[in-house]
Amino acid sequence: MRTIGLIGGMSWESTVEYYRLINRGVRDRLGPLHSARLLLDSLDFSVIAACQRAGDWDGAGALLAESARRLQAGGADCILISANTMHIVADTVAAATALPLLHIVDATGRAIHALGLDTVLLLGTAFTMEQPFFRERMRRDHAVRCLVPEPSQRAELHRVIYEELCAGQFHPQARQYLLQLIADGVRAGAQGAILGCTELGLLLGDAEAGVPVFDTAALHAAAAVDFALLERRVGFSPPLDRPANLPVG
Repeated sequence: MRTIGLIGGMSWESTVEYYRLINRGVRDRLGPLHSARLLLDSLDFSVIAACQRAGDWDGAGALLAESARRLQAGGADCILISANTMHIVADTVAAATALPLLHIVDATGRAIHALGLDTVLLLGTAFTMEQPFFRERMRRDHAVRCLVPEPSQRAELHRVIYEELCAGQFHPQARQYLLQLIADGVRAGAQGAILGCTELGLLLGDAEAGVPVFDTAALHAAAAVDFALLERRVGFSPPLDRPANLPVG
C-alpha cells in the first residue's frame, strides 16, 4: 500500500472527514481490519486565512510547499491539499517535491464526466468561485463549464464558510441557503452542483438537492484511496467510492 501525504487543517473540520473517508475506503476494499497508510501535516488555518485575506498567495504557497516537503521526508508517496481554495497554489506545491499531487479538480471532473454532464454550479469560497484556477482547469481538462451564483450570494456563502463551517457550526438555515443556491443554479442551466469547499459536504449531509451533487472532499479522498491501492489492483481502474450524491428515485 502506498502512503498518502495529506496537507490538512484548512479547516480541521474537513480534514477529519478526509481521514475518515480515506480509511473507510481502504477498509471497504481490503477488509474490516485494514486502514490507510497516511501522513498528515496539519497547518494552523488562521495563518493561511490571514494570507488569503491579504492576497499573499506567494506566502501561502510557501507554507504549503514546506508542508509537502515535510510529508515527502516522512515517506509519503503522493500529496493532497485538503482544501479547494488552496489549490490556487497547487503548482507551487507540486513543484516543491518529486511526488505526484492529486488535484481536487481532476477527481471532481472525472466524476462529472462519468455522468455525462457538461454544465454545473460551482459553490465554494469567494476565492474558488471568482478566481480562475478551478473553473479554467475544469473547462480545459474536463470539458465542464462552471456557473457561479450572483455576487451577493457568493459573498453570503463565503461568510457562512468562514464564520460558521470552519468554526464547526452547521446550522439548518445555512443548509437551506445552500439548497436554495443549488435550485437557483439549476434554473440558470446547471445540471448538477459542485460542493467546491471541503466543508460544504458536512453542511449538506443527506439533504436532497434534486440534482447530482459532487462532494469534492469525498471525491478527492476516493482518488487518494485509488492511488494508495494501485499496486494491489494492477490492470483494474476502480470506480470512485462516492461519485456523486445522486437524488433517490
